[in-house]
Amino acid sequence: MVGQLSFFSAEARNPAKADLAGFLCGPGQAVSFARGTAARVYTELRDDWRLRPLKQACAERGVTTELCVNEAGTHFVRTPFRTDLTPLAARWLEGTVKKVPADFELNGAVLRVWALAAGSWMESAYLLGLDPNAPQTHLPLQNALLASGLPCTLVGAPALRVTGRRRLARLAELVGSPPQGVALSTWPAA
Repeated sequence: MVGQLSFFSAEARNPAKADLAGFLCGPGQAVSFARGTAARVYTELRDDWRLRPLKQACAERGVTTELCVNEAGTHFVRTPFRTDLTPLAARWLEGTVKKVPADFELNGAVLRVWALAAGSWMESAYLLGLDPNAPQTHLPLQNALLASGLPCTLVGAPALRVTGRRRLARLAELVGSPPQGVALSTWPAA
């Protein structure tokens, strides 16, 4: 028997550039350029397996990405500067400081990108990584998860911790099936 897709599920929606907010829910960043006429998003690549599905998620939204390395040897996935990413950056930046938009609502597509960028299992809980340099985003993101039917707790990684069979099943329903090449052991499941 096939379950009914949630209206908010990643698989029930057409991909949109706004879904790349999932980068920003985690430790990703947005940068504006040329007085706000172009912007890019990027995130640290914490695990090698994340590269292909993050590139695919961006490609599904008509955005190319590249792998780059900074002076410290940290690997990043980033988009080029694009005019069509300026609305996303404008919503998530107050000057150069990252903030969660006041009217932000999580949906499955944004959660899916967030899980690709910063999701992981820890024992029997699924963690959605947060930005350690933007603690002002933690409570609003926790509230957004709660509004999506996913009560969670803030843990010191920093991350939002989702536990419990029903909550994990809800998370799995929202993010959809794992992208090709992503191990089941790294993807949300009940």
